[in-house]
Amino acid sequence: QVQLVESGGGLVQAGGSLRLSCAASRSILSINMGWYRRAPGKQRELVAQVTSVGRTNYADAVKGRFTISRDIAKNTVYLQMNSLKPEDTAVYYCNYHSVLITTDEYWGQGTQVTVSS
Repeated sequence: QVQLVESGGGLVQAGGSLRLSCAASRSILSINMGWYRRAPGKQRELVAQVTSVGRTNYADAVKGRFTISRDIAKNTVYLQMNSLKPEDTAVYYCNYHSVLITTDEYWGQGTQVTVSS
């Protein structure tokens, strides 16, 4: 089992910034780490991902505003969110997915991000 502890959510005005953190209880080597979100009434969607080899990819809606990064020594992944918009309001979830054992996948408990207009 892997525990993922998320932090950094909150309430911010449009145009503001937040940084989410996700600390894993196990090494994130050979792991694809991602941030997903679920807005009210919508399906969960991928926001950003950093692969086991350090490649990043982003949803079109957040490109240029969000940055995903990782600290392997701390088993932690971050999501820096700038120029936030009301449509970014959602519960954000951290995802841990092994590239070696594809069934080895875990989710964080979620952290609420609310952007006011």
